[in-house]
Amino acid sequence: MDHVELGRLLRSRRAALSRTVATVAADAGLSMPYVANLENGRGNPTISALDRLAAALGTQLTVTFSGPDTVRPDVIPPASLTRFAQTHYFRREVSRLETLGGNELRDIRTRLLDALAAVGHTLGRDLHERDWQRLLDAVILVLAHPAG
Repeated sequence: MDHVELGRLLRSRRAALSRTVATVAADAGLSMPYVANLENGRGNPTISALDRLAAALGTQLTVTFSGPDTVRPDVIPPASLTRFAQTHYFRREVSRLETLGGNELRDIRTRLLDALAAVGHTLGRDLHERDWQRLLDAVILVLAHPAG
């Protein structure tokens, strides 16, 4: 992953969580200009800084080494999903899930975004807000009413 792709991933994750650069930087114990530079594809972060940013964004840092033929999934949520995650509908449904499952709100939001991004990537096309709503509804149905 290059610096520009890392920056897009950080910004997309932060925006999907409706967080500001300032709050993420504070939670990670980093300066706001440092985080802003990383989001803009500048800087050379340490593993420690990336680990703290991942924690502040409700996820974990995973480092892997791979060869040129290794296929890796697209981990950056598309812009349409980032916009959907900022809607009242998404926030309301995440809040409902949080009360059902008792998990921390940020953790549920992060896991949902990862799952939705993976489904969108698998479908191979950009989805519209209504598509994201239907996918979210399906996930909620399974979580709220598990079979057997």
